[in-house]
Amino acid sequence: MSIAVSASIATDHLMRFPGRFADALLADQLDHVSLSFLVDDLQLRRGGVAGNIAYAMGLLNQRPLLVGAVGADFAEYRAWLEGNGVDCSTVLVSEKAHTARFVCTTDEDMAQIASFYPGAMSEARDISITDLAENNALDLVLVGANDPEAMLKHTEESREAGIPFAADPSQQLARLDGDQAVRLIEGAAYLFTNKYEWALLLQKTGLSEEEVAAKVGIRVTTLGAQGVKIVDHDGTEVHVGVVPDRGRVEPTGVGDAFRAGFLTGHTAGLSLERSAQLGSLIAVLVLETMGTQEWTLNKDDALERLTGAYGAEAADEIKPLL
Repeated sequence: MSIAVSASIATDHLMRFPGRFADALLADQLDHVSLSFLVDDLQLRRGGVAGNIAYAMGLLNQRPLLVGAVGADFAEYRAWLEGNGVDCSTVLVSEKAHTARFVCTTDEDMAQIASFYPGAMSEARDISITDLAENNALDLVLVGANDPEAMLKHTEESREAGIPFAADPSQQLARLDGDQAVRLIEGAAYLFTNKYEWALLLQKTGLSEEEVAAKVGIRVTTLGAQGVKIVDHDGTEVHVGVVPDRGRVEPTGVGDAFRAGFLTGHTAGLSLERSAQLGSLIAVLVLETMGTQEWTLNKDDALERLTGAYGAEAADEIKPLL
């Protein structure tokens, strides 16, 4: 399968706060909030939704096509991704803006406060999926958090060209209105959200769960420590628990990692359950690592963890993709 990943490409500035945000937030004063958190650590890492997903797919022996806009400062990042199996030939390089920046602080509860500066990402709207499809055999386009106009354009072009697409609006749901959100999910082969984003999607669109189900194929809702819920197009529900972690370090990029593993598994013919199990394995590897692309995949250890979490049969079925 040839998968194009259209979403943000960014540099992550990751900080850790040795306390709980909740202890500093006053419920009756949120409209006057003015806080500064003294952090212990600062890490600069490669990131962005597209970069994270493509990197993980590359380690899973895929050759994803990275679709996004970057600045001239992308050269080192490009070399890193290409060295890990990612096709960066269609990345647009801006002549006037730097690569996007994600600035995030995480507390002891793994709660996060973050800001995102788009920079060159705003030029992703100048990329055409229609044009890319003329020179690349695209079996699936994942449309993730990106410049909103680019998200709408890439979704519409995929729909018009008859290319299956995965809708993953995630963080941009906060910025989109209801009509835009509907346009992003209409006809999607897959719809990815976390639990909060699912509720926000329903609230913004005014749609019921049944109405959303009529617009998409497979709905995937990640539930944090409670695993993931998957609803197939026929209404069948599958729930998969997490792979137990060996110590949580940083949650940034965990959802991206899950999506990479799930789509790698499902497009390769694994069942929804097995695909979610592979996604959960990749997710925990990111959770245990500082930086969204600093983890590696050890096949023997991965099989041991899959066996421990889901049994030997699951590990055997997933093994060919590791």
